[in-house]
Amino acid sequence: MSQSLSQTFLAITRNSTDLEWLQGALAPMGQVVSTAGDSLDELLALVDVTLTSLVFVGLDREHLVAQCALIEGALEAKPMLAIVALGDGMDNQLVLNAMRAGARDFVAYGSRSSEVAGLVRRLSKRLPPVAPNADLGGLTVLYGVQSNADGALLANHMAQVVQKSGQQTLLLDLGLPRGDSLALLGLESSFHFGDALRHVRRLDATLIDSAFTRCEVGLRILAYAANDEPLEHTSAAELYMLLSALRQHFQHIVVNLTGQPDSEALRTFVSHCDKLLWYTDQNVIDCRRNLAVLNLWREKGMKLDHAKLLVDRYLRSVAPDSDALGKSFGMEIIATLAYSPEVRLNAKNQGVTLFELAPREVLTQSLRTLGERLAKRSENLAKPKSWFSRLRGTP
Repeated sequence: MSQSLSQTFLAITRNSTDLEWLQGALAPMGQVVSTAGDSLDELLALVDVTLTSLVFVGLDREHLVAQCALIEGALEAKPMLAIVALGDGMDNQLVLNAMRAGARDFVAYGSRSSEVAGLVRRLSKRLPPVAPNADLGGLTVLYGVQSNADGALLANHMAQVVQKSGQQTLLLDLGLPRGDSLALLGLESSFHFGDALRHVRRLDATLIDSAFTRCEVGLRILAYAANDEPLEHTSAAELYMLLSALRQHFQHIVVNLTGQPDSEALRTFVSHCDKLLWYTDQNVIDCRRNLAVLNLWREKGMKLDHAKLLVDRYLRSVAPDSDALGKSFGMEIIATLAYSPEVRLNAKNQGVTLFELAPREVLTQSLRTLGERLAKRSENLAKPKSWFSRLRGTP
């Protein structure tokens, strides 16, 4: 995951307002992920996949016994975990019970952001450092506000280049309109993103090999179904569980999120990918929409040091040029992609890749170069066993 965010925190709160308060207080330090319900098993699983060392647990008089039992159970299973209780600072009973259960500290709802951040900094200094999981594959996200098939077209080609480099690669197509990555290649699928979320605990090599769609070069594709829930209805906790499972089986995952509205789920992808490719063109109206989201995220303290600007359908004779766009977005330009409308249209209509249709076209060469850059970033990661080896149980 990206090193741009130093920490991930888990939180069980009374409501979304309390969660937003905590997220705002800790935004400059990392992401606060909400856990649904009060299941100890789910909490411990999320601690494992997020590599967190700090958990916030909200307390109230009505559920105090169960909440304290959750704290005790978590600390019994993970003694090095730091738990901070949240609640009404005027209720001494809550404070006493939290301390007896093993909470490291108590924070009153509505406390100033500086107080919360200061407490977390002090606790973090006393906690053992958490080493990142070297077995997880790379994660690249393509995002922009535009909703069109070109996002899927570009993500598809970049992912195929990474696959051809010898890395087991997945294209996770959550862009809008839905399912364009499959349509562009004339493929169908009976297993989709929503199915993967529902069966995340069964997501092993056997299921991937039998259920995930595969194109000619071996690239696996997992896309939206028409009846899948919108991304904004997916919790960050669910995404963590799914991504953790997928990254154990793929050396690189390319995620298409073009056209998605702002949501906690979208921010989870953006904050924790290795590389964010911010997708735009020279259309000033679309640029303004992109900048509105970008500036909002920056105001909320999201760190986007891993973001690069990808300018599509680029025309050198049209303003704003790439330099102006780079300055407006405050990002380095990773590539400018040629307009090439005829080649794009033929690829979409014929259901073939640009590599087959026009291998010498400037657009094709640019996408190959971009895919090679992504592959180079993850080539040194521990390569997962092949699906056949996993099935046979061989090293």
